[in-house]
Order: sequence, then C-alpha cells, then structure tokens
Amino acid sequence: MIKENLKNLLLSFKEEDYYKNVDLHIHSCESDGEMTPYEIVEQAKRKGKKYIAISDHNTIDAYLSTNILKEEIIIPAVEFDCFFQGVLIHIIGYGIDIDNEEIKSLYAVNNIGKRFNLYRLFKLRNPKTVIEKINQAGGIAVLAHPACYWCLNIDSFVKKLIDIGLEGIETYYPYNGLRRILKFHSKKTITQIAEKYNLIKTGGTDSHHKKLL
Repeated sequence: MIKENLKNLLLSFKEEDYYKNVDLHIHSCESDGEMTPYEIVEQAKRKGKKYIAISDHNTIDAYLSTNILKEEIIIPAVEFDCFFQGVLIHIIGYGIDIDNEEIKSLYAVNNIGKRFNLYRLFKLRNPKTVIEKINQAGGIAVLAHPACYWCLNIDSFVKKLIDIGLEGIETYYPYNGLRRILKFHSKKTITQIAEKYNLIKTGGTDSHHKKLL
C-alpha cells in the first residue's frame, strides 16, 4: 500500500470504528499470541471487522508463512521493542513492505526474540533506528499503548519521539488484564497530545488470546 493512501485510510478511522470494526493491534502464535494468523483473519471476518493488523513482536512471520496479505481486511504491521529515555516502549510499523531489505535487520532471529518477554528486554532496539527503518519500508511509525508508560511528562516524551520521526499514537485501546491496571496516563491526556501534535490516532485490543474482542 502506498504510504499516502495508508495515511489517509488511518486518518479516516473514527473512535467508534476502533471499538467496533477496526483492530490494528493483534498478536498471533508467530510471536506470543494463541491463534494462528488464519484463525485471526477468519474470526475477524465473522465478527465483521473491516480492517485488522497482526502486529507481532519483532517479526513478520505471520505474513511470510501465509498468504493472508491477499485479504482485503489486512494492514501489515510489526511491533518493535525499544528503549527510550529509560522507558521500555513499543513502536508499531503499519503498512510496511514485508520484502524491504532495510528493515530486516530489526527482526528477531529466533522464537525467543519473538515470544519471551524477559529475553526481549535484553534485545531492545533504538527507536530512532526503528522509525527510520519503518519509513524506509514505506510504513508509518506509531507509539503503542502510551498510557502505560511510566514517565512524568508524557507530552514531552512523545514530542521527543515526534522529533525523530514518530507519526502516530495509539489512542483507542480497550485493554483488559495487566495494562488495564497499569495506566499512568489517561485516555483524555493521550487524545489531547495526539491532537496537539496532529498525530495519526490508531487503536487496537493488543489481543493475545483465542477470542478477539
């Protein structure tokens, strides 16, 4: 997908879409999710989803091992573990060209780097490099679940990421479990930041389970 077309598509989604028929943050068994990519696509279709993104940790194997890219509801994506100003963050690249050579150096080389949280903490990537590689692959870099990051000034934190190329921020995410408890910033604050800096607002469930929300 041409980047400008992808950007226009993401900008066309409204808040209600993310709570009804768009889910741009799903994990498959190719990283630490429970469903196969095919199961995710089929379940999404049954639920009437218009667009989904399988954004596995540090891998695009969900796309390489299947032909799900032919599905009209799919927006290809990948979620990278990064370390920025002492904070573990996740940056999602949407609409990346899965055949791009520049971004391949960022992918995990084995299942440990895709599936195990503790190991991934020792393999954190530089966010500037991640954003640059996402751009080189024709994608859009989005900060995932920002309300969960422990930093005193989330506005300044996001602004510094914008300065190195961040284009979007995950604003709508009805998370359950751990992240529902560990929220250091409000949805209102994140929305205000997105609007202040004219960021693309995205959303998703961060689903890892056998049933999509």
